[in-house]
Parts: sequence; structure tokens; C-alpha cells
Amino acid sequence: MTNYDQNQVHYVTVTGIIVKNGKYLIVKRADWEKAYPSRWVVPGGKLKVLDYALKARDTNEQWYNVLEDNLRREIKEEVGLEIENIGYVTSIVYIRPDNIPCLIISLYAEPKDKFEVKLCNALTEYSWVSLEEAKKYDLIEGVYKELEILDNFLKIGKNIVWNKS
Repeated sequence: MTNYDQNQVHYVTVTGIIVKNGKYLIVKRADWEKAYPSRWVVPGGKLKVLDYALKARDTNEQWYNVLEDNLRREIKEEVGLEIENIGYVTSIVYIRPDNIPCLIISLYAEPKDKFEVKLCNALTEYSWVSLEEAKKYDLIEGVYKELEILDNFLKIGKNIVWNKS
């Protein structure tokens, strides 16, 4: 087992499963990307201090909806969509190759009025897929499980907790 620094800072990343007419938006990373080249993911990105630090605080000491605002920005930058009705799916932690822990908060949302996807240069393809269709894509580990959790929630209105089964 690797020895991790208990005081080590985490990267915080927010991902968004965009839902439209019972289908989920997945995107393919460019082949030159360092992490997961040519693999299918859902859009998202790291939270940066400047995502909130230059904005007015919502209370004397705090900012609210930081993850939601970050997701809106990332979705707009990566796939050109405005989003609404943001909800929680799950959270994941993994240890990067450089031993920095990365906390991923998986959210979902619906696109606003416009549905035309415009990919940034780090993404090469996109597809709207059902849960069953998603199995045909080379998704990075965990993305299918996130889709499955959300699909279950949307169909029966109940959150399921991830387990190994």
C-alpha cells in the first residue's frame, strides 16, 4: 500500500451527465490528451480558486453553488451547452499517477433551450446514448456506473448507492 500524505490537498473535479429525452451525452477525448486519450467520458473539469475567489461572497465568508457554477462553465466551454436543473449523482476519489488524490463530484443536468453541441478542441466526438447503447463505447472506468446510478434515479426516483455488485 502506498503511503499518502494525510495533509495532501485534493484536486476537486466536477463532471456533468447531460440528459436529453432519456439519452446521455458522452464525449470522446482527443488522442493527444495525457489522461485517458481517445476514451469516452462525460464533460467536466477541475475547480479552480478563481472560479469563485474573484466573485462576491454570498455571506460574509462563503460562496454558495460553487460546484454548480463550475459545471455550468465547464459544460459551456467543452460542449457549448447552457444547462439547468442540476442534481447530484455520486462522488468518486481516485489517486492520480502523481499521487495526488482527486475528488470527482458527478452531477447531472438538462440542456436549456439550445441543443446544438459544439465541442472544444480537446474533444473529438460526441454521442447521445441510452444506458444500453453506452455499453458499446470505450468509457473510462466508472462512467458507466455513474450513468447506471442516474438512469435508476430517473426511472424510479430513488438514489442507489454504488456497490461492487
